[in-house]
Amino acid sequence: MTTTTDLTKFGSRERQMAEELLKAWREQGLPEDFYEEEVTIMFNTHSSYVFLTNSEFQVAMLNGDKQESFYTDFETGEEGFKDELSAEAKQNLNLT
Repeated sequence: MTTTTDLTKFGSRERQMAEELLKAWREQGLPEDFYEEEVTIMFNTHSSYVFLTNSEFQVAMLNGDKQESFYTDFETGEEGFKDELSAEAKQNLNLT
């Protein structure tokens, strides 16, 4: 299994990242385009990313101190925060 919500699988670093995500959610709210349905913390054991996800499989992560949506464009294969994506990926994801 690549991803898990089982907190016993999170190491100390990942639990700290989860704390920071929850704090950012409390202080900043979720990103505007992130749906608040069945939100959970998830850990990707291959990438070491810790992130929030929901019933729509959207992803929110910390970009520095700010919580932002993290996108995957399956057409270009790009992943990243909005400002990291190419114009083509942004167009494919309707982010322009």
